[in-house]
Amino acid sequence: MLFFDSSASRKSSPSPSHSICSKSSNMFRAFSFLLLLQASIVFTLSEAKLSIIHPEAAAKGFNVSNVQNAGSCSYTAVITTSCSSTRYTRDQISLSFGDAYGNQIYAPRLDDPSSRTFERCSTDTFEIYGPCAYQICYLYVYRTGLDGWKPENVKIYGHNSRAVTFSYNTFIPSDLWYGFNWCNTASSSARKSAHRWPMYAIAALFVFLML
Repeated sequence: MLFFDSSASRKSSPSPSHSICSKSSNMFRAFSFLLLLQASIVFTLSEAKLSIIHPEAAAKGFNVSNVQNAGSCSYTAVITTSCSSTRYTRDQISLSFGDAYGNQIYAPRLDDPSSRTFERCSTDTFEIYGPCAYQICYLYVYRTGLDGWKPENVKIYGHNSRAVTFSYNTFIPSDLWYGFNWCNTASSSARKSAHRWPMYAIAALFVFLML
């Protein structure tokens, strides 16, 4: 009579619960890696904007005296005056904006107290004509007078340019061009960030491997 050990003929196989846990672990690691990578990219992009969010005085070489304002392109400037500005202003207010290729649009004396321009909490729209420019990347405001004026933001619409908003929320200093120049700063910050994001990706990969 022959006897067989049935336990010897059975092959061991992984339990279903172990397989499910393994798949769940892999999915969790992949999901964690994607989250870390996304966070590093968002941080990099936000870092590029940190240095250009506040208005400042124009560089000493900035000049509009020789600007030829004749042109066939029109622009719309929408200027919102802050509700914490003076009730009204009699100051002389001018605007200058342009692209990174030397195309500059100059709008002198937008002020008009008789029509209640730039009163507190108001929004004024101006049609401005000048040289045809590409993407608008800088804007400066010039104010001279004793009343003071605090714009909330200035939004520029152009034919060859996406609408761009320059947020001030501060009183404009007197007798100087004051605003933003994103033409060089944005590209420089973007280049620096482009060099840094691979380091963030490597760090995210390292954390992923440690999970």
